[in-house]
Amino acid sequence: MGAYVAGGGEFNRDTNYITTRITADGADGYPVEPDRYRLIVARACPWANRTIIVRRLLGLEDALSIGFCGPTHDQRSWTFDLDPGGVDPVLKIPRLQDAYFARFPDYPKGITVPAIVDVPTGQVVTNDFAQITLDFSTEWTAYHREGAPQLYPEALRDEIDEVAQRIYTEVNNGVYRCGFAGSQDSYEKAYDRLFTALDWLSERLADQRYLVGDSITEADVRLFTTLARFDPVYHGHFKCNRSKLAEMPVLWAYARDLFQTPGFGDTTDFVQIKQHYYIVHSDINPTGVVPKGPDLSNWLSPHGREALGGRPFGDGTPPGPTRESERVPAGHGAA
Repeated sequence: MGAYVAGGGEFNRDTNYITTRITADGADGYPVEPDRYRLIVARACPWANRTIIVRRLLGLEDALSIGFCGPTHDQRSWTFDLDPGGVDPVLKIPRLQDAYFARFPDYPKGITVPAIVDVPTGQVVTNDFAQITLDFSTEWTAYHREGAPQLYPEALRDEIDEVAQRIYTEVNNGVYRCGFAGSQDSYEKAYDRLFTALDWLSERLADQRYLVGDSITEADVRLFTTLARFDPVYHGHFKCNRSKLAEMPVLWAYARDLFQTPGFGDTTDFVQIKQHYYIVHSDINPTGVVPKGPDLSNWLSPHGREALGGRPFGDGTPPGPTRESERVPAGHGAA
């Protein structure tokens, strides 16, 4: 993700992404086709984690391959340091920037994940993380698995969009606004905004199991990836320390409910999450020391949210087991 701090010490996210879309009708020149594209992610990144979750819930593994960057990157680019020889086995490149430069030789902005690459040309198609998951739900329907859930049902889209927008500005981005604040005043304002939103979410979720409707939607995916990183990273590293997630009873139960749902906890890599933030953000953590804690075993404790009713996958079914080649490494989860 690309970001910068502007005058007054306030954090501003660079939101000028590559907005080309992969659609059923191919209006932008990139039609949905199986085996043509490769989704490039890093498990550490909350924005990329969303695409991993949605791809798995919808069962797009056969249609869209996935490549994993390592948890850290240098000033310029995410790299494929987890792969043999440090090269992506499909794209045959060592750095994600190679795919960006293949399409935009003078690409001036940050090299971000998630990104979708057109395998035949080796060119990046899009890094517009918010649109990517919506398109998985609406444009890739021909390749959804049988029993795929409706994560963006038409009847609820306006409400999902409204809730997701507030989650993005106040929570997903809000933690960064705290962590990268350049002055005491801007930090304190960011802190107040963040916890105002978390309190609003606690109220909303006190008597309903999911954010919109009675099953999991895109809005839940967008909130989950921030909550999963809250205690391991944001509470300490970003100074979001009014309370831990584990001290906010409704949100903590909600987060565990999702974590224990196939597609969520089994795509969450706490080791890479901590390595990314504490090593890459050398301006915030110059020693590069990565904390040992917190203890994660409580993610698997009973959450009691079933009492609120709801059907996690609506009329659909849970996804099957994670493919062996895509599993979070042993010891990196909450088991």
